[in-house]
Amino acid sequence: MKNIFLITPPFTQLNTPYPATAYLKGFLNTKGISSFQMDLGIEVILVLFSKKGLENVFQFVTSSEFEMSENSLRIYTLQTEYIKTIDAVIAFLQDKNPSLARQICSGNFLPEASRFSQLDDMELAFGNMGMQDKAKHLATLYLEDLSDFIVECVDENFGFSRYAERLGRSANSFDELYEVLNTIPTYIDEITLSIFKERIEEIKPKLVCFSVPFPGNLYSAFRCAQFLKANFPETKIAMGGGFPNTELRDLKDVRVFEFFDFITLDDGELPIELLNQNICQTEPVDCQTEPVEVQFKRTLLLENNQVVYKNNTSLHDYKQSEVGTPDYSDLLLDKYISVIEVANPMHSLWSDGRWNKLTMAHGCYWGKCTFCDISLDYIKVYEPIHAKILVDRMEEIIAQTGETGFHFVDEAAPPALMRELALEILRRNLVVTWWTNIRFEKSFTRDLCFLLKESGCIAVSGGLEVASDRLLELIKKGVTVEQVAQVTRNFTESGIMVHAYLMYGYPTQTIQETVDSLEMVRQMFELGILQSGFWHQFAMTAHSPVGLNPEEFGVIPDVKEISFANNDIQFKDKTGIHHDKFSFGLKKSLFNYMHGICFDYDLQDWFDFKIPRTKISPDYIHDCISKEEDFKIKSNARLIFMGNLPKVEHIQKQKKGRVFDNLLLHFQTKSSSFSITLEKAQGDWLLEQLALITTSSDQKVLLSAWKNSFDEQFDDFELFWHSKNIQKLKQNALLVL
Repeated sequence: MKNIFLITPPFTQLNTPYPATAYLKGFLNTKGISSFQMDLGIEVILVLFSKKGLENVFQFVTSSEFEMSENSLRIYTLQTEYIKTIDAVIAFLQDKNPSLARQICSGNFLPEASRFSQLDDMELAFGNMGMQDKAKHLATLYLEDLSDFIVECVDENFGFSRYAERLGRSANSFDELYEVLNTIPTYIDEITLSIFKERIEEIKPKLVCFSVPFPGNLYSAFRCAQFLKANFPETKIAMGGGFPNTELRDLKDVRVFEFFDFITLDDGELPIELLNQNICQTEPVDCQTEPVEVQFKRTLLLENNQVVYKNNTSLHDYKQSEVGTPDYSDLLLDKYISVIEVANPMHSLWSDGRWNKLTMAHGCYWGKCTFCDISLDYIKVYEPIHAKILVDRMEEIIAQTGETGFHFVDEAAPPALMRELALEILRRNLVVTWWTNIRFEKSFTRDLCFLLKESGCIAVSGGLEVASDRLLELIKKGVTVEQVAQVTRNFTESGIMVHAYLMYGYPTQTIQETVDSLEMVRQMFELGILQSGFWHQFAMTAHSPVGLNPEEFGVIPDVKEISFANNDIQFKDKTGIHHDKFSFGLKKSLFNYMHGICFDYDLQDWFDFKIPRTKISPDYIHDCISKEEDFKIKSNARLIFMGNLPKVEHIQKQKKGRVFDNLLLHFQTKSSSFSITLEKAQGDWLLEQLALITTSSDQKVLLSAWKNSFDEQFDDFELFWHSKNIQKLKQNALLVL
């Protein structure tokens, strides 16, 4: 028996658990509160996509009477082949059967339906793939064929990373979802509820908490809660997570509380602790004392048949240093499925391989972008975590999971904290792989990017949004196109992959600006400073500056009465431009640019309607990244030596009859070696200083300290600092941060 049962309802990701329940379980551990967590989605997938599961699916379809499409009929006819291969394919995608890759790639092993028709188009994208990755892609197509069959013949709302998403997306009214919940459960529901029932009977929780991050998790959360109310009425039920945090803040419909007892908003630690106190603690009450008001933190509940918001505790939210290390126990970590859906290198990171999720900082240190929900706590309340605590948590999670890959799920990771994190990783000699989301700001110099790479950073994603300086200023992004180009160059040259979030249709954006933005992106890919990207159309949300003050941005909102969800707002742009017509051309061009082709195509070739010619110079991005760096010495810069201390050789040189003592310093790096020669006194000084700034040192040495120390013994530090010897050292191992 556990006090609290934490559940992520179907469906989020196949390859790794969504981290919310692990965060909460880690916190509850610090309070001695017993809990159990479950990713119900992956468990449903594993039952459905198994030999027995497919036998049941095909049997269900046999008993149904309807006309299939030609594609579904083909899959139905080949059912024996699907049933025969499914367990082996799932084991392969769980990295338990790697030898199957050769059989998959050799052809005529997997049954093929319509998804495999993409292979001709994908040959360029996947032609250079390794065998394991190519086999993963083919196995993914095989699963997607089966998914198409299930959607057509079994449950139209099925999807690997979402279920009945349309019912939760911008559902201002609860009517449609309520109506569906009052129909009989679907085939997928029956599997879900069967697994859920078994776990409830095993755990016997007092409080069941559903973490609902996305609209595609909402329906299953309600269906499971409905089952609990009908079969385990004594169990209390709460919902929290990203969806209620953003969508249900204006909830008024009392019918929601036929399913849930509580809905908590924003950070879940204190709200869930108070719910535990209210529900799970069984201390006797002294009848002589006055009744104590029950305390809640940011909790919606039903009172006198009305939805009320309770925030009546004087307790403050926990600091990030107090919430504990995420705990991934209970989750089926060895059973997640790695897939490769599309040839987008960043998307493959999201879907392939298992990543431990962590956060460097709560909220966003910038917090100004006008399209973002900066009025909500998850963005507004910024609180970084000390690098030492972060790496402590990394080491704890590695010990628990055996996995050394980390995805830092920050809104925008702070550059200074990324630097300290990298140094702490290097100081402890940890071998980890990590990636995160950033802002393309000027703090990301060549040296900082190199440091991040050395610590295990393999990729960053960041918002270029609309590649137009006018619109970037209107968005309050705090960057320019030139700055983004220089930063992406620095990351790329360090060996870190760069993904750009791209936006079109921002309020007041003109057709000319859309075309010019595409040209900027084309040049960045052609020069190799972007490796991945994704275009999305601007969406106005209720909690962003645009949504809160639409008149300031030239948009007219379509205001609806809100009784359930409220986030995405339909609107009209006063420019009258239909931005959605650009979608296909922008995405098609980007697909080709990501694979290094079609840079010489005229931009008009991507669109079936007339567009203006770009006004961007063909060398604009080239000129941006060719500008010389500022060589001004920043006295507060920190010095880090990344190499091993050199082998020292004493040599003497004669000049005009005089003998000079020199030191020849031989340096070895991981990929090269180099030497520099200095006068002995300066060489001895440099050796002494380098020992203080290795990655194993705890000392923080600034460039100003070097200058002061040098000037005490020698003349003209600037001349020494810009000498060829020190430039060679800086190019290879000495970082200025």
